[in-house]
Amino acid sequence: MSTRPIVDLLQLSPDFVRDPYPVYARLRAEGPVHRVRDADGEEKWLIVGHEACRTAFTDPRLSRDWLRSGDVGEIVHTDGDHSALSHMLMSDPPDHTRLRRLVAREFTPRRIASLAPRVKQLTDELLDAMLADGARRADLIASFAFPLPMTVICELLGVPELDRDAFRRWSNEMVAPSNEQNEVRAYTEATAYLSELIAARRENSGDDLLSALIHTVDEGGDRLSPSELIGMCVLLLIAGHETTVNLIGNGLRALFNHPDQLADLRADFDLRLDGAIEEMLRYDGPVETCTPRLALADVEMGGVTIPAGSPVLIAMADADRDPARFKEPDRFDIRRDAHGHIAFGHGLHYCLGAPLARMEGRIALRTLLERCPDLALDAEESSLPWMTGMLIRGVRRLPVRW
Repeated sequence: MSTRPIVDLLQLSPDFVRDPYPVYARLRAEGPVHRVRDADGEEKWLIVGHEACRTAFTDPRLSRDWLRSGDVGEIVHTDGDHSALSHMLMSDPPDHTRLRRLVAREFTPRRIASLAPRVKQLTDELLDAMLADGARRADLIASFAFPLPMTVICELLGVPELDRDAFRRWSNEMVAPSNEQNEVRAYTEATAYLSELIAARRENSGDDLLSALIHTVDEGGDRLSPSELIGMCVLLLIAGHETTVNLIGNGLRALFNHPDQLADLRADFDLRLDGAIEEMLRYDGPVETCTPRLALADVEMGGVTIPAGSPVLIAMADADRDPARFKEPDRFDIRRDAHGHIAFGHGLHYCLGAPLARMEGRIALRTLLERCPDLALDAEESSLPWMTGMLIRGVRRLPVRW
């Protein structure tokens, strides 16, 4: 067994943030495990390759329970109140099993399916407003891709419309912090706001998901604690919209860059849309790497030892471009059978909201492309501003014309 020298990702490619795939492919050719320095200068262990990533997702030695087993300050900056982190993505079994069971009782396929008419209504309203601009130009992220899923998740949780700009600011700082101070402020403000919202829902329950989570009790009398309710709201806020925003944004970029595939999709939405969504998720999914795992013990993979106590990232973006799993993986092909991708994770932490993201993506992309037959990118691809960090993959703005 051996260790690895530190690989500076930006030295391998100054363009790593915009296009990390060549770097991942180069690392994958050398082995599944690497010690890296990311674009923010932080050192982590990185796992690449489809088989190795799937294995890592199910290895109990790679923990998500930083609150109990490590120093959570290594990965998240808060003011010391960790209520916002008291959710299932920050836990291992048996705590994870308990939390997921309680949330799944209310976040059901039936509830998600019932949202489809509202998603279609919101999609049309947002496009009505966007298309009313006589300039026939817009930033698609700000005008459409962001407000659609943010409105859906806020309505699902019962967040008043006037407070949604604050939710956007908090979410942005949580997934791609501009600096440590702003990240702390986001967690502090979100925690305080959600505490008040939960208290209000206890007094006056509605038919929203938050009210249901407050009152749900399993057969044994178990229920979510106050801090767990805050944590679940934070998780649903982030996971409930970031995936859809960047599924839409990254998917459209892929279609703009592959006009033959866009034409194929337009020719038969009924036949091609579901496959196109899966190929978008595989080809350039909204989550680049998993939230950091903590090695509870020395972990040996591919002849390399990850030392106990190390933060570990699983490169889902690379797993879904691995030629050992997908033929010609760098080719965008909406007719491909893309099933088996791990854009929503794998194992016990597989994204509970994946059906919601898929449903929103289907409705949003089809309606947009049907109503905007001449939709095109209104900027050079190389000029688009990218999200920082290695968690969420997507652009901050997407200028389009029609």
